[in-house]
Amino acid sequence: MEFISKNIILLFGGLVFVIFFSPAYAECTGCLCPGDPCNLCPLPAMQDSPVKSTEPELCKRIREQVPPTSAQPGSNEYFPSLDRSVTVCIKEGGDVVRNRKQTTEFPARFYCKPSADIKKD
Repeated sequence: MEFISKNIILLFGGLVFVIFFSPAYAECTGCLCPGDPCNLCPLPAMQDSPVKSTEPELCKRIREQVPPTSAQPGSNEYFPSLDRSVTVCIKEGGDVVRNRKQTTEFPARFYCKPSADIKKD
């Protein structure tokens, strides 16, 4: 009988854990979610980053006007490139998204989110 009650308690505890903590993983909202739902482009573009095959036209225009940089974030060479790419993003109708938690999928500190009105490839 004691064995059954311990298993019921463990099962109940496991269910409570799953119910309370799984929505944190399953309910990602916003643009910085896995799969890149907003089709973001990093600001500034980095030389060592591959170009996505589904890259929006806005990202191409930013890269044409502000060449990709090899400067590391925080360096003196990085900030002018960031400023120019942010300016182009906004001027071309995009929104700037700040990334406070860099991940492997989103390593940049800032991204440009193309507007829904901007024509995509």
